[in-house]
Amino acid sequence: MVPVVPYTLEGSYVLHQMMRIRWAPWKALPESRRLQIASEATAVLENIPGEQSAVYSVLGHKGDLMLLHFRQTLDQLNQIELRLARLDLADYLEPTSSYLSVVELGLYDSTARLYKTLAENGVEPDTPAWQREVEEELTRQRKAMESRLWPLIPPNRYLSFYPMDRRRGEHSNWYLVPFAERQRMMHLHGMIGRKYAGEVKQIITGSIGFDDWEWGVDLFSDDPLVFKKLIYEMRFDEVSAIYALFGSFYMGIRLAATDLPAFLNGSTPADSAAL
Repeated sequence: MVPVVPYTLEGSYVLHQMMRIRWAPWKALPESRRLQIASEATAVLENIPGEQSAVYSVLGHKGDLMLLHFRQTLDQLNQIELRLARLDLADYLEPTSSYLSVVELGLYDSTARLYKTLAENGVEPDTPAWQREVEEELTRQRKAMESRLWPLIPPNRYLSFYPMDRRRGEHSNWYLVPFAERQRMMHLHGMIGRKYAGEVKQIITGSIGFDDWEWGVDLFSDDPLVFKKLIYEMRFDEVSAIYALFGSFYMGIRLAATDLPAFLNGSTPADSAAL
């Protein structure tokens, strides 16, 4: 029997770039040169087409800066990556990690309804008639979910990013669980996230075939404790408790492009607000 694979919709391509600042050579530069380099970077980041890039100060040892880019194509991601690499500032940045993915909406419920309808109508799987019906349904879904497929980067102050997998081990293998069971668990999993809808914005990206993990998760909020509460509650969910594996977590604080010179001089907007 051909396994029921949930359909997905894809939208914006997403690149996370994690950087460490080479502080020793940076501090050795004359102040005027540091300001010149920082100003050049600010000018570029302020004038990126579509304004679908954001800068974050990373807390902890995993890096100092995280650059987040949303684009319509992989080629556009490559262009912004190369453009930033040509900045003088790039000589003082050391990449520590990166993550490539694409905005993904899973369609468990829609897939179940579509399979049932096609079976009731006697349409055989993977026939031209089947493919036509599937594409018509996916086209309707893309139109209805356009704003979720091509989101703006939320303006919230805090970002939590992490990659994740579903277990494929000997005893717990997500991909061997019957479709109806996966659909049930994903529905309950989603109900937890909906409880936090007014406090956190979540963007899920798929990375199978693109990067080392299967999904990336970006959480945006003005209250960082919401990340802890949401992820902690989800730990008790069946999907996470049995089938989830998590990569490294990155916590970032949003910086405006105009904050970059001050950041490279050792201060952040929070420091200024406290004075």
